[in-house]
This record gives sequence, C-alpha cells and structure tokens, in this order.
Amino acid sequence: MKARKRGFTLIEIMVVVVIIGLLAALVGPRVIGQSEAAKVTAAKTQIKSFEQALELFHLNNGFFPTTAQGLRALVEKPAIRPEPMNYQKGGYINARSVPKDQWGNDFIYICPGENGDYDIISLGADGREGGTDAAADITNRD
Repeated sequence: MKARKRGFTLIEIMVVVVIIGLLAALVGPRVIGQSEAAKVTAAKTQIKSFEQALELFHLNNGFFPTTAQGLRALVEKPAIRPEPMNYQKGGYINARSVPKDQWGNDFIYICPGENGDYDIISLGADGREGGTDAAADITNRD
C-alpha cells in the first residue's frame, strides 16, 4: 500500500493568510502609535536632563549659556563671551556631543527664553514648527 502524502490545501493557506492580515490590521496601528508616544516621552525626558545640566551650569558660573553658545556649552567650555569661569571639568552631560532629539533633529536652545530664562525645543516628528500629536513641538515649558 502506498502512503498518501498530505499537505495543506489552497483554502487552508488562504484562511491562514487572512487571519494574519486581520491581526496585522488590528495590532499594527496600536504598535506604531505607541512607538511615536514613546519618542515624545523620551524627548521630554531629554529636555528635563538638559534643564538639570543648565541649572548646574548656572549655579557654577552665574549665568546660563547664551543662544550663540547653545547646548554645546554643556559638553565643552565655550570659547566665546561670556566665558564661564568655573566650568565643570568634563562638561555637564555625559556625552561627546549634544544629543539629537528622537527624530534625529537638533534641539533648539534660546536664551533668554520667551517665558523664562531659556527655551529648549524639539520640533517633533515632522521637524517643523507647530504640528499636532507626535508632530507637535515639545518644549521645556510643557
């Protein structure tokens, strides 16, 4: 007696493909939305880290870095005026360069700020001013 080979029918394979498609359609948008929300949270956390470093810079030197000195002043001693006299050896953040936001863009630093001593801004997912949801600007005043 010959053994009969069994395999999957075309209908069985199509049912499995449809089930996988339905799962992807239901789960995909939720996962994608969560990754953007996580990036927004990470950008806010990075801004808080900059704030702490700026406060320490201010405590040591009596002023915040100027807009021209920028956040780079947290990594290396500024060579332009006003020069910090009590600059902390090794800088104020543990990095060789100023971190970019979660979308690969530079943070914007303005001193004095519109609503305080300074403003730190990430332009969000779209890299442009304004926007909504993940594309909204994220600031230290949020």
